[in-house]
Amino acid sequence: MPDHPDASLFTVRHPEWAANATIYEVNVRNYTPEGTFRAFEAHLPRLQKMGVVIVWLMPIHPIGAVGRKGTLGSPYAVQDYFGVNPEFGALEDLQHLVEVAHALGMKVLLDWVANHTSRDNPLIEAHPDWYQHDAQGALVPPVADWTDVVALDYANPHLRAYMVEALCYWVRDAGLDGYRCDVAGLVPTNFWDAARPALEAIKSVFLLAEWDELYPSGGLSWEEFNGDTHLLEKAFDASFGLRLHYLLDRIAEGQAALADIDTYLAAEREKYPPTVYLMHFTSNHDVNSWDGTEYERLGPLAQPFAVLAALLPGLPLLYSGQEAGLNKRLAFFDRNPIDWQDFPLQDFYTKLFQLKKRHPALRNGDPDSHFHRLNGPDGLYGFIREKAGAAVIVLVNATAEPLVLPGQKMPVSPQKGLFDVFSGEALTLAQPKARTVPAHGWRVLRTRD
Repeated sequence: MPDHPDASLFTVRHPEWAANATIYEVNVRNYTPEGTFRAFEAHLPRLQKMGVVIVWLMPIHPIGAVGRKGTLGSPYAVQDYFGVNPEFGALEDLQHLVEVAHALGMKVLLDWVANHTSRDNPLIEAHPDWYQHDAQGALVPPVADWTDVVALDYANPHLRAYMVEALCYWVRDAGLDGYRCDVAGLVPTNFWDAARPALEAIKSVFLLAEWDELYPSGGLSWEEFNGDTHLLEKAFDASFGLRLHYLLDRIAEGQAALADIDTYLAAEREKYPPTVYLMHFTSNHDVNSWDGTEYERLGPLAQPFAVLAALLPGLPLLYSGQEAGLNKRLAFFDRNPIDWQDFPLQDFYTKLFQLKKRHPALRNGDPDSHFHRLNGPDGLYGFIREKAGAAVIVLVNATAEPLVLPGQKMPVSPQKGLFDVFSGEALTLAQPKARTVPAHGWRVLRTRD
């Protein structure tokens, strides 16, 4: 695959701690029966043992009452950018959560809603010129269905200054390590380009854009969508991998082939240099609540495709409850606690994320890590990620029958041998050897040290 011709334009310097990171999204409201920071905080040691590096908290601000959806409202209807939702606790509870995460070697991102506010945010009265209005002078939502929020107007320099200060406040005063930025592509890129240096003056941060320049984001159609926002050049470390996510859904539905992943990877490399991070996942808060659980959408391919999301080039994401085999849609506007059921898939995700965290060939955005596609039958997707002789071999079977990867030469030193990450079996690479992959199954092999 050719290098992106404008690789020099991508100047973001990723924090070193992000190089081997997996992100874990936290729905504080539904994480525990209490729905508080303190109750969630007790899970941090468990997540650290799983291999999670970055914790992303859904919005923690007070929620608007005017036009509220459901009983408790959307966390994305922000009433006060400098406040903490009392439903979750106090500022001191958030600060304590961040301190505990840092002591465990983890980082914390805050979900930031820069594009719009609730309909009763005091900024509307204090600064009506900071908002977008229609021809009749009425406030407008950014998307027609988002009736509980109204759009901000970034043509106003005073709004920009206020928003940068609010972003800096949480990094400076609460110790946050960066942001997941809601519908980032609906906010002018030059705002984000200016905000990042202000944050970097405080500490090294990580910025994740809810946007995908390869697929429509933010409730937009292909006709409305702008794929050339340049968000990843100067402002953001990573964006959502929506195109791959929806491709996996279509494969599970029989509407696309596994080999279409190759087309996706080629499009990604044509658009970006290998130093850019895209985040891959089988679920998140929007997907779970509105599209369905991974079991509804992917069926028996939920775990095999979780393997792909974790080990294909990119930054993996896990959503609250996936390690519990969560098979319900969490209510978005009301309390709906997760049933953890003794964490039945925790060992599965721990194997993936600890491998991701520790293996040199799996580092995010590493141009010296090489991706090699393996030849196999339709329905079997196999690849090697290799760096300096250390390699991970991933085989995923999307069919209801066992499939065999034929013996073939691999770009790995045969003296190293292999270790099966899930079975613990020691294998040999001394000669090309066929590998059987079970129905709707996977095999993950790594070179032995």
